[in-house]
Amino acid sequence: MAQDFSSWPSFPQLADLFLEMLAAERGAALNTIEAYRRDLEEYGDFLASGGLDAMMVVAGDLRAFLAELAQRGEKPATLARRLSSVRQFHRFLYAERYRNDDPAGTIESPKQGFRLPKVLSIKEVDTLLRTGHQTAANADQPVAERLRASRTVCLLELLYTSGLRVSELVSLPATLARSREPLFPVRGKGGRERLVPMSEPARKALESYRCLLLETQPNLVDNAWLFPADGASGHVSRQVFARDLKSLTSTAGIDPGKVSPHVLRHAFASHLLQNGADLRIVQELLGHADISTTQIYTHVLDERIKSMVRDLHPMSEK
Repeated sequence: MAQDFSSWPSFPQLADLFLEMLAAERGAALNTIEAYRRDLEEYGDFLASGGLDAMMVVAGDLRAFLAELAQRGEKPATLARRLSSVRQFHRFLYAERYRNDDPAGTIESPKQGFRLPKVLSIKEVDTLLRTGHQTAANADQPVAERLRASRTVCLLELLYTSGLRVSELVSLPATLARSREPLFPVRGKGGRERLVPMSEPARKALESYRCLLLETQPNLVDNAWLFPADGASGHVSRQVFARDLKSLTSTAGIDPGKVSPHVLRHAFASHLLQNGADLRIVQELLGHADISTTQIYTHVLDERIKSMVRDLHPMSEK
């Protein structure tokens, strides 16, 4: 006899309860919640197509879901992320006693090849910054272009000196322009607050940008954001900064495929560790909840150490 599911919450209702828990109890950011929502919608479509219900699925059904995604050509990293979302969803159903078991508990994550993060060398970052300052100082260009160049180099200086996530960077408050402190607070993922450094070059770039903004667009200076814009958010978007950074990268003679805001965050962490910084301090500066996330940067150093020993040690094979 077929099981009657009519009195049970529907899959969308259960998914909404799970997402509400992420927001209320874990303080998950809006982007994080939307990523979970997309993964669960994919899972819900799979269940609906097979006449399955989340309250009754077994481990074999979850493996079939992953197999279907793999047949579509999804990469192992995407499969692992989708499985993580589904696994946490079923863990929630078990914890809230909607189910008396967790069918995802025995599912292994897809094997992924280990990839080191892209990292720019200190020389490449220096070249990028020098080109940015030269571009911003070019008085012969139109005012709008000069303001954009000044904003780009300011964002770049702040990013490299602080290791901010790009979403944190573009939404910095305007009050930061008045601060003279060597550290400033940032609210990151999960609402966690941390202190990050402000270098003297970054402060000077910020002063130059704000002065030019006051001179050319005084109506935006009283905006609540450090990098104001006319869009819905009120501040410059991540996409605009990424685009302007790519343009600057090309001007600097660096492969644009090597550079993004996130790569600059990687460079911040790797260069600190390369110069002897403690891993725990780098973890705090990056705002990582788990040090295992920060440890990826030690692998970058491991590869450099291996290369150094291979090339310089007198007993290495030539």
